[in-house]
Formats: sequence, structure tokens, C-alpha cells
Amino acid sequence: MARISLPHHSLQVWHLSMELVRLVGSITVRDIDNRNQAREAASSCARNIAEGAARSGARDKARVYAIARGEAVECVAAIEIAGAMGACASDDVARVIELGGRVSAMLSRLA
Repeated sequence: MARISLPHHSLQVWHLSMELVRLVGSITVRDIDNRNQAREAASSCARNIAEGAARSGARDKARVYAIARGEAVECVAAIEIAGAMGACASDDVARVIELGGRVSAMLSRLA
């Protein structure tokens, strides 16, 4: 079976966003609301990156990448809030901040 390559597969930010999805899915967040919000925002970030890569117009791409950036920051904020509540380990919070910050910075350059 031939491997299909889609536009987002060539973007490093896509691969980093998938790392964020895996990271947020793997850490312990004892507050269910912030856990679910972080996981949904990380997934939405990755989906929006894929959507933006498939768009043809520069303005349309920028709009969708800006939405993805917002989702990345929302993911980080949910984990930071969980950490402030004592519902997430500080090492995990730091890892999410670092990776989410990298994703956000890359998306800023695309938006």
C-alpha cells in the first residue's frame, strides 16, 4: 500500500503539535475539567494546523494558523491552571509550557 503524504505532513509544527497531543494525553491531571480542556485544545491545535496547510489562500492559511496558535496557548493555560490547583506535577507543567511555547512561536511565524 502506497503511503499518502498530505500537506501538513511536511510541516515541522504539525509534528510538534502531535508531540503536544501525546504529552498532554500522557501526563496526570487530576482536575477533570482542565484535563479535558487541555486534551481538546491540543487536538484542535493539530487539526487546525492540518486544515491550514490544506488551504490555498495566504490570508485563509494565516487565519487558520492563528486559530491553531490560540488552541496551543489554551492547552498550556489549562495545564498551568491545573498546576496552580495542585492537580498536575510542576515538572509536567514545565514540559507542556516549553513544548506549547515552541508550537505557538512556530505558528506565529505562519500566521
